Amino acid sequence: MSEARFADGLRYRIEIPSVEGPTVLRAVLEEAKARDVPVRRVSQGSGVMMLTDAEISELAELGAEHGIEVSLFLGPRGAWDTGGQSFATASAGGVARGQAGIEACLAEVRRGVGLGIRSFLVADTGVLATLGRLKQDGDLPPSLVLKTSVLLPCANPPTARALEELGATTLNVATDLSPAELGEIRGACSAPLDVYVEVPDDQGGFVRYYDVPTIIRAASPVYVKLGLRNAPNIYPSGLHLEDLAVTLGRERVRRAELVLRLVRELDPGLIEGRGDDRPPDLGVPEP
Repeated sequence: MSEARFADGLRYRIEIPSVEGPTVLRAVLEEAKARDVPVRRVSQGSGVMMLTDAEISELAELGAEHGIEVSLFLGPRGAWDTGGQSFATASAGGVARGQAGIEACLAEVRRGVGLGIRSFLVADTGVLATLGRLKQDGDLPPSLVLKTSVLLPCANPPTARALEELGATTLNVATDLSPAELGEIRGACSAPLDVYVEVPDDQGGFVRYYDVPTIIRAASPVYVKLGLRNAPNIYPSGLHLEDLAVTLGRERVRRAELVLRLVRELDPGLIEGRGDDRPPDLGVPEP
């Protein structure tokens, strides 16, 4: 059993992924309030480059107002760049191809930071290492959260240690790990683990609600992430998909309510409140 906790003493936090813009975030916040779901982090998958300055600023303002971390994706580079590998394997989807790819990711971080964002999803080890050095050197805010992407999955303890040493402050793990394997990773690093308990189809499609209490006990602190099985891929999102993105966001919150109900039934001692308003390890925006 893991005795580690988030800075505010909680063992788990709820994360809603694929929150692609301020309209979706407003819907998620509304749904979370109606269903009494303590959402602490939202993440976006289309990438910083697919948002206007006004949209990023509004995301930052909403995150700051509600004490929620807003994590924006860098890229995706390999999935949309020229080149063919991404058509053969999703593992190339987040890679930064060439030095130009690295520079594009750095530009997106600087742009996001300038507009108040304090958390980014990183899918390339070279980008992670570069951002880690910049943060260590004081060129990026010390509170900046560097969140590894599910496209850069962590599946074993040595990888967890290596990613943390490069600068990762929270780790997306492979979607098919057992609670025991997650516990092994917890023993190798201090970074929170981001664990999909309902997995998008292109990452395996697993629905693991009954595992959640065991995962929390074995690997806390964890972000409990609610993807959606049997849902369309909406990346890159935009006005043409906004209504769908809103509906999917609301449904992810509903799925979180189902998970919390099950945790309350199976192990009521695990149910916790929201925690501190702005704990130091949460990348709440600073607009």
